[in-house]
Amino acid sequence: MAVKKFKPTTPGQRNKVISTFAEITTDKPHKSLLEPLHRTGGRNNTGQLTMRYIGGGHKRMYRVIDFLRNKDNCTATVRTIEYDPNRSARIALVQYEDGEYRYIIAPDKIQVGQVIASGKGVAPEIGNCLPLSEIPVGTQVHNIELRPGQGAAMARSAGTYAQLAAREGNYAVLRLPSGETRMVTVSCRATVGIVSNGDHNLESDGKAGRPRHLGRRPHNRGVVMNPHDHPMGGGEGRASGGHPRSRKGLPAKGYKTRNPKATSNKFIIERRKK
Repeated sequence: MAVKKFKPTTPGQRNKVISTFAEITTDKPHKSLLEPLHRTGGRNNTGQLTMRYIGGGHKRMYRVIDFLRNKDNCTATVRTIEYDPNRSARIALVQYEDGEYRYIIAPDKIQVGQVIASGKGVAPEIGNCLPLSEIPVGTQVHNIELRPGQGAAMARSAGTYAQLAAREGNYAVLRLPSGETRMVTVSCRATVGIVSNGDHNLESDGKAGRPRHLGRRPHNRGVVMNPHDHPMGGGEGRASGGHPRSRKGLPAKGYKTRNPKATSNKFIIERRKK
């Protein structure tokens, strides 16, 4: 999963860095696992703009991903590795023994023809999904559940993983990509391995047109606005701003916004690194 740099033959190619897509095996998704994805343009049902900097973009279909991995006692064979326009990771089309097709988040180094499984008693190998109670300590995992049966919630984007640091009673201690260390019930499931497309963070759009294809409109900084448009607006020349804050006046860059009474605080052993 390498990246490709372009020669600066045009201004848009000068800083362009994209994936080689070498691991992709097909460009046609499985039709039965597609759903329509409607665009809002950042507007509500009355046409009022409620989310800024959203609009346009290429038409997409949503790929239905199996985050539960709840089909136990039935192995599946990887048929294709595909590109998903809705996420940074690659997805894999798997076919179960009974003929059913499902999409999963493709782990790194998974190959077409590889057999995977899920459930208790499964070997802790790449692509297999099993409870944290049966995964060896020190293993790198992704697609981790926060509550049993909820479906994967953590470590789902390209190149991410968490490390199973320890097990204490009914809880497993996970070291997350952010540096946070937290406890999760050992009956929660996780998939062994690292999420695919680890070079995603090396990519560069190169020109303003590529974010527009993704549905992102130009973003305006608060300091260039007028005082009635933003708390950081106004001033003579560049002498503006003050303390960084949001449009609603909420301080940024260091100001803690997490609820100190959040019920999940008791599961967090060490906060993420600043």
